[in-house]
Amino acid sequence: MSTQSDPSDLSALLQTRYGQDPDLPHPLPAGPVPVLQQLLQHRSVRAYLPDALPEGTLELLVAAAQSAPTSSNQQAWSVLAVQDPARKARLSEWSRDQAHIRQAPLFLVWLADLSRLDRVSQRQGLPSEANRHLEQFLVAAIDASLAAQNAVVAAEALGLGTVYIGALRNRAPEVAAELKLPPRVFPLFGLVVGRADPAQPASVKPRLAQSVVLHHEQYADPAANHEVAAVSHYDGIIQAFQRSQGLPTQPWSEQAAQRVAGAHSLSGRDRLKSFVTGQGFELI
Repeated sequence: MSTQSDPSDLSALLQTRYGQDPDLPHPLPAGPVPVLQQLLQHRSVRAYLPDALPEGTLELLVAAAQSAPTSSNQQAWSVLAVQDPARKARLSEWSRDQAHIRQAPLFLVWLADLSRLDRVSQRQGLPSEANRHLEQFLVAAIDASLAAQNAVVAAEALGLGTVYIGALRNRAPEVAAELKLPPRVFPLFGLVVGRADPAQPASVKPRLAQSVVLHHEQYADPAANHEVAAVSHYDGIIQAFQRSQGLPTQPWSEQAAQRVAGAHSLSGRDRLKSFVTGQGFELI
C-alpha cells in the first residue's frame, strides 16, 4: 500500500516523513517549493520496469553528480555504469541477490577514486604521498557520496526511481575484480536507476524525530532531548508503517541494535579493512 501526500502541501509532506505532526517552526514557506517538496517525498524503490531510459539520461545524471561539492576540487570519485544483463546479474548475486538490480536498466557503482590523482601527480613529476592517508580515503568517499545523492535528486526530478545498494560491499573483492578496478579505487555502493513499477509502489518511510538527531551548539545529553521516549515513540510509528505495507513488524530500536550486535551482522563487510588496504589505501 502506498501513502500519498499532496505534493504542494509541505505540512502534509512533513507529517508523512515523520509519521506524525512534526514539531517544526511555523509558518512554513508560503507557496510551492519544488525542490523541498521533491526531497520530502523521497522513497527507496525496489520494483522496476525493464524499460530503457531515455537517451541522454545517464549523462544528465552524471552532470548533476559533478555539480555536487568536492573537497578542494579534487573530484576524487568516479562512477561506473552497468547495463549488461549478465554483469548486473552477477552484481545482484553478490549483493544479497536483490532482484531490482537485475530488473532496472541501469546500475551505477560509485567509486572512491584516488587513482586519478596518483596519475595526475605522476605526470606533474610530483609524489602523491597524501593519498596514503586516511583523510584522503575519507575525502574520496565523501565526494562520491555527495555526487551520488545529487544524481538521486536529478533522477527523481526526471520521474525515475532509485535505491542505494550498500550490500555491494559484501563481496567487494569479487566486485572489484568484475569491474577491473585499479589500485586506490574502492566500490562504495551501488545505485539502481529506472522507472518504478506502478503495480508495486513504494512509500515514504518515516524518520526519527528531529529532537533525536538535531543538536544545538553541543551534543545534547540523551536525557535532555528525551531520546528514550522519542525512540520508543518512533518504534510505534515504524511498526504502524510496516503494518500499512503488509510487512512483518519490528521496532526500529530492535532492528538497529541487531544490525550492530556483532561482526556477523555485517554480512562479510567486517573484513573490509584488509581489502581496502590491499586495494592500495594504506589509511595511515
